[in-house]
Amino acid sequence: MKNLFNFTKLAFLALTLLVSVSCDDDDDNGNIIEGESNTIADFVAGNDDYSSLLAALQETDLDATLAGSGTFTVFAPNNAAFETFLDGAALEDVDTDVLREVLLNHVLNTTLTSTDLTTGYVTNLATEPSSNANISLYVDTTDGVVLNGQSTVTTPDIETDNGVIHAVDTVIALPTIATFATTNPALTSLVAALTDEGNTTFTTLLSDTEQDFTVFAPTNDAFAAFLDGAALEDVDNDVLAQVLSNHVVPGAVAISGTLTNSYVNTAATFNGEVDAPLSLYINTDNGVTLNGGSDVIIADIVAVNGVVHVVDTVIGLPDVTTFATADPNFSTLVAALTADASFGYVGALQTPNGTDPAPFTVLAPVNTAFENLLTDLGVDSLDDIDTATLAATLELHVIAGANVRAEDLAGLDGMMVETLGGTNITIQADPAAAIDPDNGENPIVATNVQATNGVIHAVSRVLRDL
Repeated sequence: MKNLFNFTKLAFLALTLLVSVSCDDDDDNGNIIEGESNTIADFVAGNDDYSSLLAALQETDLDATLAGSGTFTVFAPNNAAFETFLDGAALEDVDTDVLREVLLNHVLNTTLTSTDLTTGYVTNLATEPSSNANISLYVDTTDGVVLNGQSTVTTPDIETDNGVIHAVDTVIALPTIATFATTNPALTSLVAALTDEGNTTFTTLLSDTEQDFTVFAPTNDAFAAFLDGAALEDVDNDVLAQVLSNHVVPGAVAISGTLTNSYVNTAATFNGEVDAPLSLYINTDNGVTLNGGSDVIIADIVAVNGVVHVVDTVIGLPDVTTFATADPNFSTLVAALTADASFGYVGALQTPNGTDPAPFTVLAPVNTAFENLLTDLGVDSLDDIDTATLAATLELHVIAGANVRAEDLAGLDGMMVETLGGTNITIQADPAAAIDPDNGENPIVATNVQATNGVIHAVSRVLRDL
């Protein structure tokens, strides 16, 4: 019996020692026991102060996502934040798809601790519906960490197996373009211009989630250069409204990767005519340049209703020479317009609308049209063309005193119109073309490049009276 007692005692001591060693191996400094799950979803589920967030995650099936493998950063609103967000409504009253996007607006697909966060834009897992591009989040670390100007991190760096949680005091609403304009301190001059003299037109428009917009947003330095020492109040309200509208492309979400050398229509108009929107020329040969003078320096700030691209220069209101010089397809035309010191075409074509001889309708030959002209004439360059002949030829391409858009051509079909030099050409509506004095057909290949003082239509053949 004594031997049996001693054997039992020894077995108990051995078992105790084995358990002690095993615990030492499994315990990670007393924090996480190997084999136990400590995901973001686990943390939320185990913390009573995040019961509303847990309910929202379960409602949208995102709890499974945050329980899985990954490298997430979650800005987690507490119950008080959700109570304010719901404003008396029940969670079930919120559309599930909307709720899902709101929650994804709090999740980054990368792990960023508080020391990793810097002032600037990050991309979250919510998406803009038209382009499916991921929505942006503006982080301001000037004083703590503030998100989109509305939500403050209260407890940072809650580490989990699949990422990090930063507790926040406010549910971060899905941002509109107006959100990003008003939260970035580098765009305060733009906001001042948008709201000049209490104007709410632009902020209301750019907060509209039923429309899509692309906005080219000038920095404070860009506005300072534009004002050139003047005060914002010194700028005529109508002019300012046109300038600002010229930075807005309605009906499009132009993500930078989809941009090509092309024209788009802005919210600005020719002479207040809503059916004659001003054009904007986008060149992507080296970055993104607008109308030949304004460069995109921060691209793809994505909101729920479009995208913002920050630019380094205020885009001035274009005249017809703006597009001639900005579009490389018209480089030979520009060379022709400036071929002789006596030519005053550039100055004339910059005449403001309402001042004689503006507005203009310009039939602008593309570079290949000039190449064909040189071949037909048997010469090597523009320098080989007699100055008077070149001048007369150029003047065939300008109709003064009229802004003839493509939709007007049908009403002019078969009619003769006088050009800048006094010679008549004939308008052909279908197929669209200009018939020159030599009875040559000069096809119109691109239409309605609209400026403030006229409109350009590209032609594939140089008009002639030779």
